[in-house]
Amino acid sequence: MSDSAPYTPPRVWSAPAGNGGKFASINRPTAGPTHDKPLPVGRHPLQLYSLGTPNGVKVTVMLEELLALGHAGAEYDAWLIRINEGDQFGSGFVEANPNSKIPVLVDHSDAGGAAPIRVFESGAILIYLAEKFGAFLPTAPAQRAECLSWLFWQMGSAPFLGGGFGHFYAYAPFKIEYAIDRYAMEVKRQLDVLDRRLAETRYLAGDDYTIADMAVWPWYGALVKGQLYEAGEFLQVQTYTHVLRWADEIAQRPAARRGRMVNRPWGELSSQLHERHDASDFDTRTQDKLVQPG
Repeated sequence: MSDSAPYTPPRVWSAPAGNGGKFASINRPTAGPTHDKPLPVGRHPLQLYSLGTPNGVKVTVMLEELLALGHAGAEYDAWLIRINEGDQFGSGFVEANPNSKIPVLVDHSDAGGAAPIRVFESGAILIYLAEKFGAFLPTAPAQRAECLSWLFWQMGSAPFLGGGFGHFYAYAPFKIEYAIDRYAMEVKRQLDVLDRRLAETRYLAGDDYTIADMAVWPWYGALVKGQLYEAGEFLQVQTYTHVLRWADEIAQRPAARRGRMVNRPWGELSSQLHERHDASDFDTRTQDKLVQPG
């Protein structure tokens, strides 16, 4: 199949018998659960159901940063949701997030008998946690507006990087030059937006590290460091020097390093912490310590 094959859309679309691609087995045009599976609940007030994709990393970085600040109430259980196996279509997950996407947070903190609070969409979770603990979201109007503007910039821009460029460059069953060129152009424009901003300020919202940085770093920081789609050379990421400086600075934060490990089932075994239920898990439960040699 080639990108030059003519295609005329039918009057009424219907799902193809086989649509190919890495995620073909879980793609469907309807919502709702496919099977009955309640979500597990651990011992901490905050229950996270996620996977270590960029959207998942945003939240685990935030939680680890809150714990590093001394917010004991931010202790959490992180449960692994294997989206390639359809875990996100279990009845419990759909109840927590009707959109069947990771991450989703369920807050059981209220001891007064109120129902647990569900929060879905990674940006909403970051704001919820920032407001709950009073951290990483400026209170001064101008700085708060700047922070939220960059947070929502990321939420609106990342689909071009993930679902657009990432899909057609890395995951589509065949290469389509027009699609790759279209999304590569937009991703490079976005990198230029970031680079120009970070030439002016240390962090996206100004001098302080905020949830805006936590949202953007797992996507664009990983991209410029060659950790996303293996597309660094293709996109000439070395030219975005200010983004690289910023990405390296955040990568040195111990909480960011820990957050990147949680719910991660790929990469080096020492960087994989499939589930996190206690701070000590980083020392005792990474996959290199659990997998028995040969």
